[in-house]
Amino acid sequence: MISQTAPGTRFGFRRDHGRQMSWGRHGIDVNPGGRDLHDQLGKHLVGHPVDEVKFEDEHLHHDDDAIAKSLFEKERVLCWIMTSPQNLESKARVVRDTWAKRCNKVIFISSTTDPKFPTVGLKVAEGREHLTAKTMLAFRYIYEKHFNDADWFMKADDDTYVILENLRYFLTSQKKTDPVYFGHHFKTIVKQGYYSGGGGYVLSKEALKRYGKKGHDPNICQQDGGAEDVAFGKCMANLGVRTVNSTDALGRSRFHCFEPEAHLFGVYPDWYYKYDANGAQKGIDSISDYAISYHYVPPQKMYALEFYIYHLRPYGIVSGTQNLNKKHEKPGTQAH
Repeated sequence: MISQTAPGTRFGFRRDHGRQMSWGRHGIDVNPGGRDLHDQLGKHLVGHPVDEVKFEDEHLHHDDDAIAKSLFEKERVLCWIMTSPQNLESKARVVRDTWAKRCNKVIFISSTTDPKFPTVGLKVAEGREHLTAKTMLAFRYIYEKHFNDADWFMKADDDTYVILENLRYFLTSQKKTDPVYFGHHFKTIVKQGYYSGGGGYVLSKEALKRYGKKGHDPNICQQDGGAEDVAFGKCMANLGVRTVNSTDALGRSRFHCFEPEAHLFGVYPDWYYKYDANGAQKGIDSISDYAISYHYVPPQKMYALEFYIYHLRPYGIVSGTQNLNKKHEKPGTQAH
């Protein structure tokens, strides 16, 4: 439960209205008829169209990004984004304008081709019941058309936010020639576990190669139906592709299947406690300083994260790099 930080204060909004406030679960004001600035602002943001936000102040920053630029060349990441025609302008556009521009190559996968956006259309119907087919065909397309364009291949949704610099740093501890893949690890259903689809998962070049050679076999990989991430997890296991412990040297999570606040405050659904392989932890001490991904990020928050991570600066503080990759484990091992 989220506690009230100070009397009359809630995330920077003063609640001095001369009335008693009642707090429901997770700190929500449940006072009947209670309307204040905080409530009105939240509803306004949800219903407000998301205009394009242009970040054009890089020339004003004096960041030393030499390491990030070097890793951009050494750890080539292809990102493919699961989207749909109805989400292009509302969600995919924001992904394209924010974090996806840091991928070495980005491909938006939809059910129809849109040469202007652009998207690659696959011959599969839209709908959650066909996400497995969409995923299988997308990786097939990537293998056949773009295998040599990258060393690592990441699948993400159009409401996933990814910090590519942190992903590349993690990948320096792994080998693209190993049959491995990474993501937010769920420990159920598949013997070695599987990765949340929304939190994004990353295949090594060898993993994609194995999928390209045998993934079309329905006896090895389910071609449609069921939960996409479970089906793909079973597929990877059948191909001998191993899950990998992606927590940092302090045991903190890097891939996340929910938005940042959920992991910060521990606002989880009941099923999550049975699924999460890292103990469904919460709080700052459980989230890596080099976190990689978050899910269920609406367009407004995606722009906000872009602003907070890449543009907001505390004056007089120069951040140094940390050594947070594990050194005591061999690449391609899973330990929990």
